[in-house]
Amino acid sequence: MNLTTFLPRLLRCGRWLGLLTMVASPSVGAVTQEIRALFTPDSANPQSNKFINKTPSTGYCEYYPDICRNSDTFSIRLLTQLESNKAIEADAGPRNSAMFKVPGGWRSLTVTNADTGEVETVEVRISGVGSNYVLSDTAANLTGASNAGEGHNQLWKGAGWVNPAPPCTTTGMGFYGASTYAFFWKTPDESACVKVANFPIPAMTYGYLDFAYELRTPNPLGMSSGLYTGSLSYRLGPGGDFDFGDVMIPNDSDLTLDFVLDVQHTLKVDIPPGGEKVQLVPAGGWQSWLQAGRRPVRLFRDQTFNISASSRFKMQLECEFGGFPYDCMLNDPVSRRSVELSVSISLPNGLMDSAGQPVKRQRLRAGAANALQFQPGFYVDRAPGILHFEIPQRQMEFMLQPGVASRYAGNVTVIWDSEV
Repeated sequence: MNLTTFLPRLLRCGRWLGLLTMVASPSVGAVTQEIRALFTPDSANPQSNKFINKTPSTGYCEYYPDICRNSDTFSIRLLTQLESNKAIEADAGPRNSAMFKVPGGWRSLTVTNADTGEVETVEVRISGVGSNYVLSDTAANLTGASNAGEGHNQLWKGAGWVNPAPPCTTTGMGFYGASTYAFFWKTPDESACVKVANFPIPAMTYGYLDFAYELRTPNPLGMSSGLYTGSLSYRLGPGGDFDFGDVMIPNDSDLTLDFVLDVQHTLKVDIPPGGEKVQLVPAGGWQSWLQAGRRPVRLFRDQTFNISASSRFKMQLECEFGGFPYDCMLNDPVSRRSVELSVSISLPNGLMDSAGQPVKRQRLRAGAANALQFQPGFYVDRAPGILHFEIPQRQMEFMLQPGVASRYAGNVTVIWDSEV
């Protein structure tokens, strides 16, 4: 008997500079940033079933990768600038001071597989914000301090900008010059963080906009292969999602994050050399039948194979000979008699049926309408499974008659199909 397998269709001190990784949309005042994540199974870490963010970090996480890696945080630097539209007065209210309010809570968007139409949900939150402020004069001149460090500390309540106002928290990163201060803060929620000036500031600019983000992505093991895309848009400016108060006005009014989730599954089946030819024999061989005429209880063969799977898949049979009520049959061309062939599957740990149960001797049937679906609990890499072939006991008397030689044969195609 021949078997054919179908594979799938498959924050510290130091210099802090930044590079921009973004795509600008044609409309003025809008910025589009792609965020791309990839899932591909990792044989070295099969229990890790999550997307890997493939978007290059710019800004804060570019220079502090270990800190960001430990908190699953990523950052983007935009060339969005903010200019003051009037002086920042001493002891002004929150909206007339240096204010930062960002979408620090989780927001959801839908991503869609362009080929299958399947949809999944991605969640994102802005977990940090930063920039480099540029004063219209030196901090020392604005405050009367003797040096730049004292000037920056005296200019704002709560000391220098390395120490943000609650609820924002410090990353430990702050660098200053005579009239500049680079900073980056953590944003635990959507509440505003406000730095109030102790002295009037005639004008101020934020030279760029840094933000950190965190992602929650769906379980890739339940997703089909392909690209899932979706977008999330934010408004920048007074009253917007990114709100910097009524004084600091951004030159970009909109930010769109374009998400691309790339799912690259593995489904591979390896049958050992010679495994495509299956000979069914009794337990202990044919000697009892040939020498004593004792019919065997059954004829069978367990054929092992190795499977690697990170996605859902279906299994079904195609039979050279078949007929109701049997799916597959073996035929003797001389006597023109046929007998039932039963084919079942046992899958390794980590692969389950549609009800989430282990797969042990589950009967395979012929035809797409009878296909069985299986799913991984984690990535299975070259784990052993078994195809069980059997002619059942009820066929023995009909098949084996003393003094009558016969040869039953037939082709069975076992199909593993990743297109579920």
